[in-house]
Amino acid sequence: MSLEILIWVVLAGLLVIGTPIFVSLGMASVAVLLLSDIPLSLVMIDLIKVSDMFPLLAVVGFVLAGALMDRGGMAGQIVEVASLLVGHIRGGLGMVTILGCMFFASMIGSGPGTVAAMGSIMIPSMIKRGYSPEYAAGVSATGGTLGILIPPSNPMLVYGIIANVSISALFTAGFVPGAFVGTCLMLTAYTLARRYGYQGTSHSMTLREFGRAVLKNIWSLMAPVVILGGIYAGICTPVEASVVAVWYALFVGFFITKKLSVREVFNAMKLANISTGTILIVVGVSTIFGRFLTMYQIPQQLAAGMMEITTSPVLILLLIAALLFFLGMFMETLATIVVLAPVFLPIIKQVGIDPVFFGVFWVLTNEVALLTPPLGVNLFIAMNLSNLPLERVARGAAPYILLLACLVVFFICFPGVITFLPKALGMY
Repeated sequence: MSLEILIWVVLAGLLVIGTPIFVSLGMASVAVLLLSDIPLSLVMIDLIKVSDMFPLLAVVGFVLAGALMDRGGMAGQIVEVASLLVGHIRGGLGMVTILGCMFFASMIGSGPGTVAAMGSIMIPSMIKRGYSPEYAAGVSATGGTLGILIPPSNPMLVYGIIANVSISALFTAGFVPGAFVGTCLMLTAYTLARRYGYQGTSHSMTLREFGRAVLKNIWSLMAPVVILGGIYAGICTPVEASVVAVWYALFVGFFITKKLSVREVFNAMKLANISTGTILIVVGVSTIFGRFLTMYQIPQQLAAGMMEITTSPVLILLLIAALLFFLGMFMETLATIVVLAPVFLPIIKQVGIDPVFFGVFWVLTNEVALLTPPLGVNLFIAMNLSNLPLERVARGAAPYILLLACLVVFFICFPGVITFLPKALGMY
């Protein structure tokens, strides 16, 4: 058996038996290195190189900022304003959930984190007002997927590092599809609410009430402006913006909402350490794995094979989307990026697909992955918050999964929707 085949066999076998992705990648790489002439010291060299990847610090900062914002009550303030905007519409609490997720996503860049923050508030509220637990869990899990699409997005950060693509351009490219997908999800929530007869809140807001709510919660509402505005104004890099987000969350939590305590800060730091430690070690071992793929020209071989099937960019993107939908059922979002980005990038460049578009497209496909069993992370968080079995939460999310899959096809056919904004701003 050739070494090229062996590494895939070992990796697949380890993943099938439930071995964590970073262990699977590392063991597959080391197993092949032992049978080759490449020195094992390469492992340590590549792992050390990860510590020099300065942009990865942004992931640490945004994850910590998200944990602090959740504990500091900023999520609750966002829900309050969103409720005044759309809560009175039929099925308005479902729309409030999506709108709240869109806003919170623009501060933390995490899908599961967005579900946890919004779902903990909205799922009990919807059930109390007569919404079915399936509907509440499904709309919360789906709204959370916007956490990886609307900037700042942790998967976009990792993709930008691996693909050597401007992170600012990726963030800018995510705005329009993020707003478009969020609007489509809100319309779907509204349509389902009408079908099941769910009502909105009985009270319709006045302009004065809305103005008071905005002034009351202005510090939370200004967070995306402070965080993202610094990046696009050229004042700070994404890494520096993540640090600003942490300090902003501490300031609001301690002095404005006064819901943060020293103990809560330490709990947030503990959660951030666990989350980011997992991300960094996956990126580290994927560097070794990617080096092996490059040495044996596996991406070039795969590209040649796909080019024999078709040279149409649309068909190639459809094939990649189908593969990512399938793998997303078994692999975590960042794992698919670090393992497969080095494989797919030569292919998409060869057929003229924009790497910035491809990064946003990849994140869009992974939105579906967050909702598909058996791995769908958002489903498990919503399951714990709603006390429902996994299959019922998945049933509640099914209409949204179909919608997201259709939207992926839409963006494949109309890639300019994604790329026109960063191009118009001259970002690349």
